[in-house]
Amino acid sequence: MADNTTIEWTDRTWNPATGCDRISPGCDNCYALKLAKRLKAMGQSKYQRDGDPRSSGPGFAVTVHEHALLEPLRWRRPSKVFVNSMSDIGHARVPAAFVARIFATMALAPQHQFQVLTKRPRHLRRLLESQKFVDEVWAEMERLSADGTVPLSRPVREDVRKRTVNWNALSPWPLPNVWIGTSVESDEYCWRADELGHTPAAVRFLSLEPLLGPVPSLDLKGIDWVIVGGESGPQHRPLDLDWVRDIRDRCVDRRVALFFKQIGGLTPKAGGRLLDGRTWDEYPTTVSRSR
Repeated sequence: MADNTTIEWTDRTWNPATGCDRISPGCDNCYALKLAKRLKAMGQSKYQRDGDPRSSGPGFAVTVHEHALLEPLRWRRPSKVFVNSMSDIGHARVPAAFVARIFATMALAPQHQFQVLTKRPRHLRRLLESQKFVDEVWAEMERLSADGTVPLSRPVREDVRKRTVNWNALSPWPLPNVWIGTSVESDEYCWRADELGHTPAAVRFLSLEPLLGPVPSLDLKGIDWVIVGGESGPQHRPLDLDWVRDIRDRCVDRRVALFFKQIGGLTPKAGGRLLDGRTWDEYPTTVSRSR
């Protein structure tokens, strides 16, 4: 069963790994860290290991969950799936072999569009550019395909039976149903967008949330989608709509899809979602390409 989510730009979440460490100001009021503490107190099995208190917290140690790897293969209704909403797939303590298994699952669930978001795009880029990593993805796909207990959808299962050569020769890379994104909260971290712009991905997106300042250095070259939003909660930092207007104007000029999530405030809905009298709920065109 999928996790329920109130995140406006996705349909459901999938967490084959949990836990993380704060690495930049955008992490200061991390919702996932606070939620992990509550889930640990409730006895949730995924959140029983504590992270380093200097950068993480109760229930938030980086942990992989073998039992969760195949969940998307059981979901028949096509969905937008946010991968690791409670972790970071680019974290160095998520083993590369496990990340390859995550990608193999995504490849075998073409009915879904997977949204992978990281604050560590340099590490993830190195993985996705590595032929060794790609070979591990194909090897895991072959292993899963040969296992009759794996719940592959009928079209995928029938396609598998027809294959007589390896996946590497027949499957596209980057995977057409996997979107890769990175977070940028201020101008100091625009380098993450530059890394993403050179990462193999069918769709590349930015999460400018929480937006903590103007981003004049932000380069949208190679970017397909921008999510922007203010912070919410008792310790929220205010959002200046002029920062958002500048991003909107650049997205319009470059024909980049824009999703304005929230102004923010004490609660996520406190400030509403209007920007100059309208909402922005655009999504990228899902066209596979390698640039």
